[in-house]
Amino acid sequence: MSEMMTQEVMQTPKNIIYREIPVPEPGPDQVLVKIKKIGICGSDIHVYHGTHPYTSYPITQGHEVSAQVVKVGDYVKKFKPGDRVVLEPQIVCGRCYPCLHGKYNLCESLKVYGFQTTGTGSDYFVADERNVTPLPDELSYSDGAMIEPLAVTVHAAKKFPGVKGCNAVVLGCGPIGILLIQSLKALGAAKVMATDISDGRLELAKKLGADVVVNTKNNDYGKAVLDTFGPDKYDVAYECAGSDITMDQAIQNARKGSTIILVAVFGKKASIDLAKLNDSELDLNTSMMYRHEDFVDAIRFVKEGKIQLKPLRTAHFAFKDWPKAYEYIDNNRETTMKVIVDVDPSEPEE
Repeated sequence: MSEMMTQEVMQTPKNIIYREIPVPEPGPDQVLVKIKKIGICGSDIHVYHGTHPYTSYPITQGHEVSAQVVKVGDYVKKFKPGDRVVLEPQIVCGRCYPCLHGKYNLCESLKVYGFQTTGTGSDYFVADERNVTPLPDELSYSDGAMIEPLAVTVHAAKKFPGVKGCNAVVLGCGPIGILLIQSLKALGAAKVMATDISDGRLELAKKLGADVVVNTKNNDYGKAVLDTFGPDKYDVAYECAGSDITMDQAIQNARKGSTIILVAVFGKKASIDLAKLNDSELDLNTSMMYRHEDFVDAIRFVKEGKIQLKPLRTAHFAFKDWPKAYEYIDNNRETTMKVIVDVDPSEPEE
């Protein structure tokens, strides 16, 4: 009889069950891992509330994950049992134009763990070797569960070619915004101004690297830009709030010929001033997920002490308390940054 494991399943929005299924066997080019920690992100919350546009039910969640290798397939060369790892949650075709030109994060048939395909919310999980990245001993498993969102921001920061020595604005200081501030600094940005309407989030942003923080609920954004950078304003603005208001702030106050990069996911169609965008010849760019090199850089920055993850961890919940984690997030929106699900109870919260 096969060994059994527990798997989380969201049958419908807000309806999570746990079931017992056999532990899977890895294929020739796959690894079987024991899941350690899973981070909850904003997209997971959308799935919980039934508002994610690209997810159907039932679905097993979990895409921000750290794990330990248990068993490897016959063709696997890079990993062995006992290795500490993180998983890159993209399933790509390898045949479409983006894939063939090195941009597999834009795969025409992209599937992501926990959204369009089974996530890691189980005791064990089988992943293709190409989706596995080593986790150094210097990083905890809780750190490992935050490498995926950090890779998002490393990729976004690198989307601006002149990031080294640049003046930048980050609009929105949720987890992605604050990780982006740190990523910009790690890549050599000269000055970063951060905006939000929460003093608590701005306080954390300041602690973790923002040179200037501005509560735009109480302060004029345009004046803050001039006070911070002078008449030359900023080289690049990163929109991390997913709001018409913040996007408009970025467009209306940008230096002519500068760049705006959209990082946030807009929940509805945006209404932006294309006339102003055109009149100022602004480059409106976007950033989508990450590639392997972004995971490598993210891990390196944490290992080198250039990026701090622990201050962003708000709470831990046991695997069977995943529904309580969502309730906690809903009830503490203002103060919650990153919530971690401890799948393996033997691993400390850290």
